[in-house]
Amino acid sequence: MKVHLVDGTYELFRHYFGAPSHITSEGHEVGATRAVLASMLSLLEQGATHIGIATDHTITSFRNDLYEGYKDGSDIDPDISGQFHMLEDLLEAAGFIIFPMVKYEADDALASGAKRSMMDERVDQVVICTPDKDLGQCLTSDHKIVQYDRRKKLLMNYESIIEKFGIPPESIPDYLGLMGDTADGFPGLPGWGAKSSANVLAFYNHIEQIPDDSEKWEVSVRGAQKLAETLKENRSLALLFREIATLRYDAPTFGSIDELHWEGPGSDFVQIAEKLDATRLIERAELLAGKI
Repeated sequence: MKVHLVDGTYELFRHYFGAPSHITSEGHEVGATRAVLASMLSLLEQGATHIGIATDHTITSFRNDLYEGYKDGSDIDPDISGQFHMLEDLLEAAGFIIFPMVKYEADDALASGAKRSMMDERVDQVVICTPDKDLGQCLTSDHKIVQYDRRKKLLMNYESIIEKFGIPPESIPDYLGLMGDTADGFPGLPGWGAKSSANVLAFYNHIEQIPDDSEKWEVSVRGAQKLAETLKENRSLALLFREIATLRYDAPTFGSIDELHWEGPGSDFVQIAEKLDATRLIERAELLAGKI
């Protein structure tokens, strides 16, 4: 059995910028929401059977309590944020299992769902559908958990992460802790870029294992002395950023893997879909349901 875990928030954003706009008679922008459902139906048409979709039910999470500068959604276009709950309602009515995050984020749900999926001996592989580099930390050396960018049709496994970033998946949080992640709103340490962070972590793996004194470093890095001084002065901050970048595995997702099996739309699907002018998607969903 193969399980597909989809980043619903990412799907909403990518389709908002890639799909045609559509405004209903009530004045609501629904283009991205309809496009995400179409994308999920395509996943079923391609052979997927067990699908879980993680969404950000709220903009903020526990990470906003850890660091004041963490992303809070204030820069999100209202036409996108206005579709968050609309998307959840439509996907749920279409028969998909949704993990709506409040305390946690969609990424945490994907990580938690992947771990929980692998506890079931019937699961051969979990495919995390997102290009987000944060999810790279979940990938396993036995390739039972992989990552897939559906837009680029790019599959990432454990070795792919090493090839792309120069570090193993388990060092991704440390990597982000040092160099930062501007998309998530934390800057990392001054001077620590992608190359220097990767070179040092390729040897030391984790921040706390990096010596304060660059003369004790067993790896050659340009500007090592300055980097070591910066880390020594800001190690606690780097560890905080790493904590922010570390995905949680206890987010609420599902109880049994059987819950993820798509069995067709619910009784309210037609009504909700028609309200969003998604009549063609009704036909696709019903056709798929008839093949189960």
